[in-house]
Amino acid sequence: MIGKQFKKNYSPARRFVVRTLFFGAALYLAYFLSNEVASWIAGKGTLAYTPIYPRSAVLLSAFPIAAVQLVGLAVCGIYTTLLRYFRIQELLRHTTALFVVAAGFFAASYMPSIADLLPALSRRLVCIDFVFASVAVCALRIALRLLWEHKKSENETRRSRRDAARVAIFGAGDAGSELCSVLLSRPSLGKLPVVFFDDEKAKEGFSLSDVPIVGRFENVEYWKSVYGFTELIIAIPAAKITRVRELREQAIAAGLKVSLVPGTEELSLGHASVSAIRNFDLQDLLDRPPLNLNDEAISEMICGKTVLVTGAGGSIGSEICRQVARCAPARLLLVEQCEVLMFQIEQDLISLGFKDCIVPIIADILDVQRMEGVFDKYHPDIVFHAAAHKHVPLMERQPGEALKNNSLGSIGLFEIVSKYGAEACVLISTDKAINPTNAMGASKRLAEIMLQSFARTPENRTRFMAVRFGNVLGSSGSVIPTFKKQIEKGGPLTVTSAEIKRYFMTIPEAVGLVLQTATIGKNGNIYVLDMGKPVKIIDVARHLIRLSGLRPDIDIEIKITGLRPGEKLFEELKSTGEDYEPSGHPRIARFKCEPLPPEKLGELKDFLAKIARHPVRNEIKKAIKTVVPEYTPFLD
Repeated sequence: MIGKQFKKNYSPARRFVVRTLFFGAALYLAYFLSNEVASWIAGKGTLAYTPIYPRSAVLLSAFPIAAVQLVGLAVCGIYTTLLRYFRIQELLRHTTALFVVAAGFFAASYMPSIADLLPALSRRLVCIDFVFASVAVCALRIALRLLWEHKKSENETRRSRRDAARVAIFGAGDAGSELCSVLLSRPSLGKLPVVFFDDEKAKEGFSLSDVPIVGRFENVEYWKSVYGFTELIIAIPAAKITRVRELREQAIAAGLKVSLVPGTEELSLGHASVSAIRNFDLQDLLDRPPLNLNDEAISEMICGKTVLVTGAGGSIGSEICRQVARCAPARLLLVEQCEVLMFQIEQDLISLGFKDCIVPIIADILDVQRMEGVFDKYHPDIVFHAAAHKHVPLMERQPGEALKNNSLGSIGLFEIVSKYGAEACVLISTDKAINPTNAMGASKRLAEIMLQSFARTPENRTRFMAVRFGNVLGSSGSVIPTFKKQIEKGGPLTVTSAEIKRYFMTIPEAVGLVLQTATIGKNGNIYVLDMGKPVKIIDVARHLIRLSGLRPDIDIEIKITGLRPGEKLFEELKSTGEDYEPSGHPRIARFKCEPLPPEKLGELKDFLAKIARHPVRNEIKKAIKTVVPEYTPFLD
C-alpha cells in the first residue's frame, strides 16, 4: 500500500530529484563531520588538522556525486525491488553498489581532470560518504518496510475483528480473564469477546480488558440482542458438571454454539492451555469425580525400571505405555500381536519423544517359547497384562477362544513372570467378571481365580494383583464409536434396552488408577476402581446426538433392539461371596474373597485346556459353570 501511494504521488522525475537530494544531504553531512567537527576539535588543541575544501565546493560537487550514486544503484537493479520485500539480500546489493561507486570516486580523486571538475572530491570525504549513504539508504528502506508491515498488521487486525465471531465468556475469573486477553491479542483465532457472564453478583457492572461483566446467564436472550454474540465459551475449568449441563442447554436453546476451556486436570498437568478452546465431548457431560493421584509414588515405582506391557496397541495398553513412558523407565517393552496396532503406538511414542526407551516386540502371549525369550533377554521388573479378547458378542459365539487367550494365556504369562523374578504383575480385568453372564466375563473371572491361587504358591516372589473397571470412553470396542458412525450415516442409533446401564471412565482416568493400584496393591488381591455412577446407554446416545448439533428422536431416531446374548441390564460391583474394604486410596477398593488352593491350580489349568478345544460352545459354557458357580451362561 505504501509503495502504491509512493508511485502514485511521485513521478519518476520527482523520485529522481528526491533521491538526489537525499544522497546530496548524506554527502554534505559527511563533509560536516570530516571538516567542521574536525576543525572544532583542532581549535581545542586536541587534533592537528589540515583544512580541506570549503563548503561552497562541497555544495557544487554534492549533486553530481549523488547522481552517479543513483545511477550505480539503478544499474544494480536496486529500484526494481519492492519496498515491502526489502531483505538481507537487498541490503547487501545496496551496500555493494554504493561501495563500487565509492571505489570509483576514490580512484578518480587521483585524476587531475576529475579533481578540477569536482573540487570537493577528497578520499576522506568519499569514505565517510560511503558509510553515511549506505546506512541512510538501508535505514530508509527498512523504515518504509516496517511502516508497511505495521499498516498491514493494522489492516489485518481490523479485518479479523470485523470478520471474527462475537463470543460471550462465562466465568470472569482467572481462566476467563486469560482467555479474553489471548483472544483480543490474537485476532487470527477468529473470536472477539464482547461480554462476560458470571454467577457472582459482586462482579456485575465491572469489566475485564474493557469487556463488560453483565451478571448471570439466565438473561441470555436479552444480552444476545444487545451484543450480538453467536457463541458461548465456558471458562471455568473446575465447574460442576451439573452447572455445565445447565449452561449448555440454555445456550443451545438460545441458538448459541457452545465450547469450553480445558479442565483443571489438563491445565495442571500442562497438557493444554486456557486458549485451547474445544467443543464438548461426552466425558464433559458425565459426572466424574476429580482424579487425585500420588504421582510421586507412581514415578518412583517406574523410574529406571524395565516395564513390559502386553496388548500394548489396544486402548488401555497404549495409554498405559504413554503414562509409563512419562515416568522415565529404563526400558518400555511393547508386546503386541497385531502389527498395525504396534506400528501406531510405536509412532505415537516416538512423536512424544520416547524413542530411546521403547522396544516394540511382536509376540503372542500364548507362545510360551517366544515370551520366555523376551523375559530371558530383558528381565522386566513390572508387567501390565492388558492383552485380552474383550468383545462380548464375539466371545459369546466362540467361548473357547476367550478361554485360551484370557484364561490360559494369562496363567501361562503369570508363570513366566514369576519364573524370571519380576517385582509386580498387574492383570487388567473387567467389571463383567463380577457374577458373569457372558463367556468373556467368565474367562476374565477365571484369570482372576488363577492369579490369586498362583500368587500363593510357595515358590512365587512376584507381587500379583488384578484391577477391575468398567467401560472406557473411546475404546475400540465400546459403544461410543458405534454410535458416532450411526450418527454420521443419519441413524438410527441402536440401543439394546432403554433401561440398560453401564459404568464409564475415561481411558487416562482408568489407567492412572491402575498405576496407582500398582503402587499400593498387595500380593494376590483384586481391586476395583470407583467408576462413579452408572449411566443409561440411551442417555449416552442422546448426549452424542446433541453434541453433533442434532435433536434426539427428531433428527436422529433411537431404536431399541433387545438385549444380546450374555448381556446384563446393569453391571455389579462385587461377585457372590465377595466383600470389599478400603485400600488406602479413596477411588480404589480391595476385594476380600477365599482364593482357590494353590494345589488345585494345575488341575484347573488342565480342565480349561481340555474344554477350550470342545467343538460345541454350549458344552464349553456348561463346563465353565462348574468352576465359576456365579456364572449364568446363555445357552442357545
